[in-house]
Amino acid sequence: MIRVGSDFSGVGAFNQALQRLGIDYKEVFACDMDKYARQTFIHNYGEPEYYPMNVYDREIPSESLDIYMTSPPCQAFSLAGKRLGKDDKRGILFFNSHEFIQKNQPRYFIFENVKGLLSDDGGKTFQEWINMLGGKSVNGVPVLFPYEDSVDYHIYYKVLNAKHHGVPQNRERVFIIGIRDDQDNVFQFPKEEHLTKRLKDVLEEYVDHKYILSEKAVNSIILNEDNIQKSKLNPDIASTIQTPGNASGTYKGITAILGYTRDSNGKVIKRSIWENAGTIHTASGGGGNTDQFVIKEKKSYGAYSNKKSSFSFGCHKLNNTLDINYDKIKIGEPLALDVHNRSVHEYSPTITEPHHNGTRLFDGYEIRKLTPRECFRLMDFPDTFTWPVSDSQAYKQAGNSIVVGVLAKIIAKLKL
Repeated sequence: MIRVGSDFSGVGAFNQALQRLGIDYKEVFACDMDKYARQTFIHNYGEPEYYPMNVYDREIPSESLDIYMTSPPCQAFSLAGKRLGKDDKRGILFFNSHEFIQKNQPRYFIFENVKGLLSDDGGKTFQEWINMLGGKSVNGVPVLFPYEDSVDYHIYYKVLNAKHHGVPQNRERVFIIGIRDDQDNVFQFPKEEHLTKRLKDVLEEYVDHKYILSEKAVNSIILNEDNIQKSKLNPDIASTIQTPGNASGTYKGITAILGYTRDSNGKVIKRSIWENAGTIHTASGGGGNTDQFVIKEKKSYGAYSNKKSSFSFGCHKLNNTLDINYDKIKIGEPLALDVHNRSVHEYSPTITEPHHNGTRLFDGYEIRKLTPRECFRLMDFPDTFTWPVSDSQAYKQAGNSIVVGVLAKIIAKLKL
């Protein structure tokens, strides 16, 4: 049985990774100040024997751990934040984790943080982390003149993207692995793999109506054909679409995530399309800089001719100037599509025998938020994981967590 402990434990991605690997472990301590995250943690794993709230108040155990896991709050270094780095009070939490390593001397430690850490203050912040953590070697290169306060560890660091490790989310995070000097210090990060799971594989089949956007909200979402073409969408896979409002949904029969990124003033600064889900942020599903939604195309129905009326089934017009190329999609009044002639009509073309009939009513798109379950699936949590908190807290907890599969692959590389 190995001894483990974690700071900024969140909802227990570290625990999930250990359990997935079938590792027998003793949790010496966990630590998190968020009362809702603590509720979810206890709900899933029980309360640790020692579960302090504040990293500055918790005691450092004298007996060395086998693995120490830490993920200091990333907001101070995130590209989406104000980039205050060490000047942000959350940024200095790194030094508390450094103190823990210095005193406890765990066999291994794992740091996780946002990719923005690498470029904070022109790279100086990350270099300081490396100087203080890698007293023996860095990525296999010996350190000849160790930093004054460095710990005697061999460290390896790399940015890993979840979509390269079996999870359909475009989520880049930097991991720093530390190996104590008296241990076998050879380490290799897990190799990238071809992604077979798609967004459609994590979506729930039946979703509560509360997650569906209003028509007013749908009207604010426009899909641009130029972006669609650049994305090289494959109708057999799911795709991620970035638009004004980090929404997710189905486009041309493809289940997709629509997304947008805003700056600190709320202005949309990015609209693009990806093959995988966009990064799940703390505000996913409601508010914030990067809301995400699922667009699911409703089924088309056969039209019928009754004078000049072919409107039925609550179908929707796409755009006043819409053509069959789906240039810009918007909810409006009903229209009939002539599939054979690739044209749009205010009334039904001639109705023919069922096997020849090319007339359809295009009934538009149903756009909804990602559910909390879908967000946790995109963080690679199993469906056995549950939460006793509100949706808004669940979204936050998913966004703040670590992709379980990525972490499990890293731990599997340690010589425990």
